Amino acid sequence: MTTCTPRAAWGNLLRRLHFYVGLFIGPFIFFAALTGTLYVATPQLENALYRDALHSDTVGERQPLAEQIAKAETIVGSNLRLHAVRPGLEEGNTTRVMFADPTLGPSEHRAIFIDPVNLGVRGDMTVYGTSGILPLRQKIDYLHNSLMMGDVGRLYSELAASWMWVSALGGIALWFYTRPKRRINNRFQNRRRLHVILGWTLLGGMLLFSATGLTWSQWAGGNVDKLRADVNWLTPQVNTKLSGIPEIVDEHAEHHGHHGEMLMPEMAMDLSLFDGVLSAARKAGIDANKLEIRPAKRADQAWTVTEIDRSWPTQVDAVAVDPHSLQVLDRTRFDDFPLMAKLTRWGVDFHMGILFGIANQLLLIAFGIGLCVLIIWGYRMWWMRRPTQSAASPAQTLCQSWLALSHSARGSTVVASVLLGLALPVMGVSLVVFIVIDWLRWRAATSVSLAESSAK
Repeated sequence: MTTCTPRAAWGNLLRRLHFYVGLFIGPFIFFAALTGTLYVATPQLENALYRDALHSDTVGERQPLAEQIAKAETIVGSNLRLHAVRPGLEEGNTTRVMFADPTLGPSEHRAIFIDPVNLGVRGDMTVYGTSGILPLRQKIDYLHNSLMMGDVGRLYSELAASWMWVSALGGIALWFYTRPKRRINNRFQNRRRLHVILGWTLLGGMLLFSATGLTWSQWAGGNVDKLRADVNWLTPQVNTKLSGIPEIVDEHAEHHGHHGEMLMPEMAMDLSLFDGVLSAARKAGIDANKLEIRPAKRADQAWTVTEIDRSWPTQVDAVAVDPHSLQVLDRTRFDDFPLMAKLTRWGVDFHMGILFGIANQLLLIAFGIGLCVLIIWGYRMWWMRRPTQSAASPAQTLCQSWLALSHSARGSTVVASVLLGLALPVMGVSLVVFIVIDWLRWRAATSVSLAESSAK
């Protein structure tokens, strides 16, 4: 085994790991960056495409919410449960009445858009998530998150988020280990210089998008939620339990959908409660123009009114209102959130391109394009320096680079790999795949080297 200095050993290990991540994970990161850029670049296009549903030129006094909801119910019939209402409180905006439709996917709702002045039906379409995106961006979002393949497809985005921060930090560390002491002007070094500049420029964004992306992921996201709960970083939620009514807990309620919920018939019938609950929330300080009123699903729960304006300054206060007495039972204020809950909220909203409006969009578009160029440039550099021999040298494998480390360094890398693999399961499985592929290459390259030595 060829000996080398500890610095050279670490440099070789970083080089091989960075190469594997770039070669195998690069396409996933590239696709995530491309579709993410499309997502943040299209809200204006979506608003223009669905303008008739979102806006109305009718001028006059707004009708009560009860009448607007009743109009929407005539469109969907009595088979769908009313999920939430987003009143059109600003002039020219329509009211969005959302229903839980069992034929739709998770977080999807059928929305009827009502003109709050003349009660005209302006639109009928599927909306998605708290952000309430419409079909155009919903398709882009599904493409970005899961390749439109459901939970199986979500593994791709989790793979990209799990490794992007490693690739970013590893690339910076590799630059420190291998940068030339003097400026060299050749074609490869010039291309490497651009790759390094882009890496440094995009470093903060890559770390942020890895972190926020992992919070949405299927496997690592669960571990992130557990960590946030353990250290009290969860976002505060209003207490919706009504006093004097015993709370009925169904551990599997989330799997029942709208079936099996103990709904309140009188609440479904008395639509005037929406106007009363909205008035109570306004008096309690819920003053944003973007609101969501959500009726209780069960008889022992209060209604909630939540601000949903996630731009700057963030307005996401919420109150729980007793629909019988119209008393505010509980409230949460964004100003009172723990710091980490605020940072999580801002990080997610920045990731979605809505925190700072158009400035946020333009910055993320530039980031997405830059990241795509960075990946393409990395492939270009690899192509210029790709091995010309049919068999690789053992020195060009991860296994040989790891064996060149000291015993303590090897142990630390194993411990770090195991811990990361447990915290980020998709990273752990893919790392095992890397190691297996590399071990096969190492064995093949070692066999060739021994055969050549024997022939001499």
